[in-house]
Amino acid sequence: MGGTDAGAFRRMLRKLTSDVEVLDADDLTEDSAKSGAQRAAECACGQEVTVMGRLRSVDFCPQDAEASLEAELFDGTEGVTLIWMGRRRIPGIEPGRTMRVRGRLSVRGGRKVLYNPYYEICQAQT
Repeated sequence: MGGTDAGAFRRMLRKLTSDVEVLDADDLTEDSAKSGAQRAAECACGQEVTVMGRLRSVDFCPQDAEASLEAELFDGTEGVTLIWMGRRRIPGIEPGRTMRVRGRLSVRGGRKVLYNPYYEICQAQT
């Protein structure tokens, strides 16, 4: 088997023996890299970042002073919490959607957060 054939065989064998969640994370990471987005795991507080991934959850959070819409975006390496202040709902923002977001990264309670990020809803990869 040549080098290329061996590599293809290893990839096929890995797909047959790996956990579905691991494979999904790998696919998300690959799609993110192809789009030119940064890996969430490599982003640091204070940086202007662009991250692409899939929404795992979307929650409306009524707080004392101001309500917010919170979503968790997972890019295959790490989750980033997206928070839109003063919003109860945003059409198209729902679990399972693939999105590309941009903003200045903060850290709140040990979690990476983007407040009021610019966003683009992406077509599902086939």
